[in-house]
Amino acid sequence: RKAMPQTLSSTSMFTPCGFSPHLHTSKEGEQGGLIFQDGNLTSASLDALIQHLIPTTDYYPEKAYIFTFLLSSRLFIEPHELLSRVCHKCIEQQRLDDPVLDKARIRKFGPKILQLLTEWTETFPYDFQEERMIGHLKDMIHRIAPCDEAYWKKMNQLLQTLNQKLATLSHGQEGIVKISAAVSDKLVAFKNKPPSIQREILSVCSDPYTLAQQLTHVELERLSHIGPEEFVQAFVHKDPLDGTKTCFSEQKKTSNLEAYVKWFNRLCYLVATEICMPAKKKQRAQVIEFFIDVARECFNIGNFNSLMAIISGMNMSPVSRLKKTWSKVKTAKFFILEHQMDPTGNFYNYRTALRGAAHRSLTAHSNREKIVIPFFSLLIKDIYFLNEGCANRLPNGHVNFEKFLELAKQVGEFITWKQVECPFEQDPNIIHYLHTAPIFTEDGLYLASYESESPENQTEKDRWKSLR
Repeated sequence: RKAMPQTLSSTSMFTPCGFSPHLHTSKEGEQGGLIFQDGNLTSASLDALIQHLIPTTDYYPEKAYIFTFLLSSRLFIEPHELLSRVCHKCIEQQRLDDPVLDKARIRKFGPKILQLLTEWTETFPYDFQEERMIGHLKDMIHRIAPCDEAYWKKMNQLLQTLNQKLATLSHGQEGIVKISAAVSDKLVAFKNKPPSIQREILSVCSDPYTLAQQLTHVELERLSHIGPEEFVQAFVHKDPLDGTKTCFSEQKKTSNLEAYVKWFNRLCYLVATEICMPAKKKQRAQVIEFFIDVARECFNIGNFNSLMAIISGMNMSPVSRLKKTWSKVKTAKFFILEHQMDPTGNFYNYRTALRGAAHRSLTAHSNREKIVIPFFSLLIKDIYFLNEGCANRLPNGHVNFEKFLELAKQVGEFITWKQVECPFEQDPNIIHYLHTAPIFTEDGLYLASYESESPENQTEKDRWKSLR
């Protein structure tokens, strides 16, 4: 597969250094209904924000503004409604309804509106799964096209790119759904110790470096499907100024985000299953040491999500209670990794390591050095707290734009990371195993664990009894 040419003009804006939340203006105070403080846009009415998005013959909104507003606007207005209002205002302002169009004027305006529509389709392609969105887009271009032949070509190009992108994304989603379905059946497959036909991870991949690289493949593949808007849609509440409906109640718009969290949980359980399965203590210890090496390599790659899943799997109580097994393991390396992922100080150590990886990514010369895969549930938690901690609207009904600049900064950085091409060769065999190997339920894990090392106290004995 040839790498897609990088048409993404918008990437420059996402990188933390290129992402400038400073939307400059010369003077303080108000400007067209926008409130500025220290040169930064802090709040405005929804109407003023929409107006600020609309290009004119001599104005084009800053990239950072476009991204921030398109990301957050869905908390107040549905994308198709927003696009409809943008188009109406353009038609009014540029007098696109006049029987005779002012061609010179529209040639100045045309490239700008096309650029805005391009950025919108590139960054939030899922918005355009809706027929109404495509309708508004085509209508707009049909109005300006008589002034310049090139606009037709531009539109076709834009729609073609969009269709390709949506096809790739939905194809990936279907694959993930298929895999998830296969997995949920297998979860119940064995409550007791599995038959010996079960392959184990070491027979599929005995090299920890290779496994860490294949895990990174899976992570980047799954990340690529998550739309930036899913972070906002996960927290859509009713907009207090619109008592009638929640914005997105009718569709599930966070499915990729949820599938990714499920993958993390699967990896935890897979690790625990692989450790509890072998009958011999020596083999169990060998599997633990193998996963410690895999985790360490994930850390070196910058794949913090797999790293955290592996550590979580090893810390599940059916695994951590295997005292005799652990006594055979060289645990020093494990403690170092655990320390890196220690939750104290709001994950201070991990956040430091993440900043280091993010910095390395910015100065990277190779794709390998660019990889940053954050510990995902913590990223969601941060965004959740940011969302809960500040109101979307100020008491005067204005949109709290300051909050959304912060939100856009966090989501924008994530977008930069998810666009990295995976530099490692893919091994379909290993990836298939990671997605489909049967895993124990929690009860199954305890059963396997008690069979490996019998219960030590009354609580464990009672639990074993009830499980059997």
